[in-house]
Amino acid sequence: MSKRGKILLHTLVFIVLTALTQIGGVVYLMSFVFCGRIKYAFPLKGLAAFLIIYSLGTFVTAPMLAKLFDRERIEHYDNLHPANYMTIILNRNYVRPEVNAYLKSVSETLQETNPDVKIRYLDANFPLIDGFPMLPHLSHYDGKKIDLSLVYENEQGDIIDACKSVSGYGVFEGPRNGEVNQNKACITAGFSYYDAPKYMTLGSINEELRFSEKGTRALMDALTRPDEVDKVFMEPHLTQRLRLKNKKIRFQGCHSVRHDDHIHVQVR
Repeated sequence: MSKRGKILLHTLVFIVLTALTQIGGVVYLMSFVFCGRIKYAFPLKGLAAFLIIYSLGTFVTAPMLAKLFDRERIEHYDNLHPANYMTIILNRNYVRPEVNAYLKSVSETLQETNPDVKIRYLDANFPLIDGFPMLPHLSHYDGKKIDLSLVYENEQGDIIDACKSVSGYGVFEGPRNGEVNQNKACITAGFSYYDAPKYMTLGSINEELRFSEKGTRALMDALTRPDEVDKVFMEPHLTQRLRLKNKKIRFQGCHSVRHDDHIHVQVR
């Protein structure tokens, strides 16, 4: 490969790692310096250096630096945990302390009222720097946003602590006959990317599960009860189906993507 080609390749890797993890691009550059100081050659030396530095950055350095930006990792409870541990590995599990306090309140409410319902979180925010974009999201840049999975049940109606895709995104609970079809309306209006999350599943799983109306309604009630919550985005047909009346529950607009595969929460 030519020198120009190598530069372009390294630049691309740097950009992708930064977009996915925030710290990955810097770690990628540091791994070259680290490798240069290791005298002994062995297979996959570069990859080993990257993984070591990235692990230290993710689990040691980032949590400490996050405090400088008034952020911290999401706290876990018996009924609150990540839908996919890649969220943690990719440093997408950071929020402001007030969001952690809010999530604790929601967790306690569900534990008292609906102990079968679990909170499975998806992307939240990166650990550093307000305004730093977290692709593909439009607003996850200030430590106050978090996505949550819908709730699912088995054929017997028992609530199951699982998702229907590997990533937690992209498997939609679409509108039924007579319900508002916002997806069709937005795509017809020219927003062709409105259902883009269907390409982000990383694979469908648990196909036997079905959308739990009672479980998702209980989750939405618990999410919208505290004063700290500002907005909760959900697709209009699900709001209609679940008979949700809280004014904090809103349609996010066609400029975003559809929200019948996850719930988006914004805290004040």
